[in-house]
Amino acid sequence: MNETPPSDDGSPIPLLMAADLQDHLMTATNDLERLQTLLADACDGLMLRFSTAVEQMQNLMSAAIDHRIQTSELMPVMQNLGAAVTSLQFQDMASQLIVHTNRRLRNCADRIAREAMGDDEEGASVVESAPLCPNPVTQAEMDAGSIDLF
Repeated sequence: MNETPPSDDGSPIPLLMAADLQDHLMTATNDLERLQTLLADACDGLMLRFSTAVEQMQNLMSAAIDHRIQTSELMPVMQNLGAAVTSLQFQDMASQLIVHTNRRLRNCADRIAREAMGDDEEGASVVESAPLCPNPVTQAEMDAGSIDLF
């Protein structure tokens, strides 16, 4: 097991170095998965609160209209709430980037393992394919109505 198999170009890959690098890559993928969970939980909580606030504002506006009170003071609040909900679309884009990066890191870790340790018992190492596109999210900013995720 201390033997160092040669790589495709003939140079040896130190087994301990490959194992250490693979361990770091897998730790990074686990951290990304935890980040994904934290982002999703935070955004779920924010969406619930924003939705409740929007509903309450709509009720206030209906009550104001019923009592013939001007609603112009409430409109900026509704617009700000709408903009805040749009900003939550950040979570969807961040989630796509996390999944993409996670797949790339796992592909690298699998390739290192296959290269350093050889095939598995059945004779074929399992390496998840890397994402085909270099960047799954091409949008750099969010405007109201620019993407529809909710």
